[in-house]
Amino acid sequence: MTDADFDPRELLAGTRIGVLATIKASGLPQLSPVTHYYDRDAEEILVSVTEGRAKTANLRRDPRAALEVTSADGWAWATAEGDVTLIGPGADPHGPEVEALVGYYRRAAGEHPDWAEYRQVMVDDRRVLLKLKVTHVYGQKLR
Repeated sequence: MTDADFDPRELLAGTRIGVLATIKASGLPQLSPVTHYYDRDAEEILVSVTEGRAKTANLRRDPRAALEVTSADGWAWATAEGDVTLIGPGADPHGPEVEALVGYYRRAAGEHPDWAEYRQVMVDDRRVLLKLKVTHVYGQKLR
C-alpha cells in the first residue's frame, strides 16, 4: 500500500488499541490507552470506560475527544475526532445502560461466555459506554 492508497479509516477499523485524548479543566490534553471498536458504517467509535476516571470526568465537562491509533510497525497512524456521548453507569444489570455495553462487547469481541457475570461486572465497576461520533479523520502512512 502506498501513501496515496492509505485509508486512515481502514487502520482505525483494524486496530483495537488506541490513545484517547480528552481535555482537562486546565485545557491541557489528558491521554489514556483504550480498547476501542470503530463502526465504519455509523462513523462511531465505542469504548467502555469507568465512571470517576479522569477521561470520563473530562468528557462530562467537555465532550470533545480524539482517538489515535498506529500500525503494528509504527509507520502509519490515524486520528478520529468528534463529540462524545456517555451512556451510564447503570444500576440494573438488565437496564438500558448495561444493554448498551453488551451491544458494544458483541460488536467488538463476539459472545461472552457468561453474560450474567459480564452484566454484574458492568454494574459493579460502574462502566460507561463512550460513543465518539466521528466528524473528522486524518492520518498518514510514512513508509
